[in-house]
Amino acid sequence: MNEGGQSPEVSYRLAGPVAWITIERPHARNALNHAVRTGLLRAFERFNADAAARVMVLTGAGEDAFCAGADLKEMSEAGLAVPPPGFIPQIGRTILVDKPVIGAINGPCLAGGFLLAQSCDLLLAADHATFGITEVAVGRGAPWAVPLTTMVPRAVMLEILLTGKPISAQRAYDIGLVNQVVPRAELAATAQSWGEQIAANAPLSVAAAKRTAYLMTEPAIADAFDAAEELWRPVYESRDAQEGPKAFREKRPARWEGH
Repeated sequence: MNEGGQSPEVSYRLAGPVAWITIERPHARNALNHAVRTGLLRAFERFNADAAARVMVLTGAGEDAFCAGADLKEMSEAGLAVPPPGFIPQIGRTILVDKPVIGAINGPCLAGGFLLAQSCDLLLAADHATFGITEVAVGRGAPWAVPLTTMVPRAVMLEILLTGKPISAQRAYDIGLVNQVVPRAELAATAQSWGEQIAANAPLSVAAAKRTAYLMTEPAIADAFDAAEELWRPVYESRDAQEGPKAFREKRPARWEGH
């Protein structure tokens, strides 16, 4: 366990007023196994309670991936069907975080990793990072992608969802998903700088600014989440949803049945 009783798969470090929460599983491309998911929830709760922390930076260890998504091997072994909304801690939906959250995307950001990034208020990306919702390639679902409707044009959202093909950091910047793209060696310093700049401002103003940014979208997105869960339920309950992770584990092409 690291400081504060956190899981070894998720670290919490305070750098001045900036809390750094890092997924510490680089050997598995920071995939979201049970330990990581639990560690993230505890780290988010710790950030909420930490009066010294004014801004959060969420990132992954290493340079190979920010987060490659759910651990498909673990998922296949468990035979997971419909994951609950809180399967991956989702800021703004399953846990409220009033203080600003910066995503420092240090590599490929895929599937559940995209979910985490999408939940951040600001995104900074290393120039080698990529962003993708790859669920169609493994027969799983992405009801959590609902907020993307307010973040990028519909045609781009459909491209991301239907093709499963990741887009580059530069493309993510061009469509307004990412705030800044920097060389990988400068990502941590840039995120710290942004965090310190925000933390230096009046806290009540910062809190009100964050709330204002979501006032128009939160009610509609809450209803859309419910509808999306029902849309994707037959996908999760299909045989294909088990075949995708199984094929990944066995390192072979998936054999889709369409039901």
